Amino acid sequence: MRVLGAILAGGKSRRFGTDKALAQYEGQCLMAHCVEALRGQVDDLVVCGREWPGLVSLPDRPVADAGPLGGLNAALHYPGFDAVLCVPVDVHPLPSNLRAMLEGSEARVLASQHAIGFWPARLGPALDAHLERGHRAIGGWIAHSGAVRVSDAGLALVNINTRADLSALAA
Repeated sequence: MRVLGAILAGGKSRRFGTDKALAQYEGQCLMAHCVEALRGQVDDLVVCGREWPGLVSLPDRPVADAGPLGGLNAALHYPGFDAVLCVPVDVHPLPSNLRAMLEGSEARVLASQHAIGFWPARLGPALDAHLERGHRAIGGWIAHSGAVRVSDAGLALVNINTRADLSALAA
């Protein structure tokens, strides 16, 4: 199975105050941590919603600023892959066995960090239709697609929305 890694990084970082992808954690920016964590788990890697040196950039689909689902949708339509392993740029630390935790024949997401997921590419047309009906919430897509929630208890993942969240991660 060919799996595309997709980093969802199109957000505006309003609550954080500056570009979260560039925020430093353990001597690297958050984007570099995502790249490092995914590179060995996937067959190729893209960034959704922004430009980043060294990575193919995918604009949101079907329209710009469609949120995380717009980035996921773009990745699901990227040719040559059977599935997408997606992560947001602002959830860390990503486990080195993320693909093994989530890979399967159906869509699977982490229970509390549900922007992290494994999505069969065959779901692309259904996500197109979902977005075209105006739905933008990832929780609604999870329910609509029947994605299985996988326990992430014990992973100590931190969703970095504010500088205080970044400080908590560093602690």
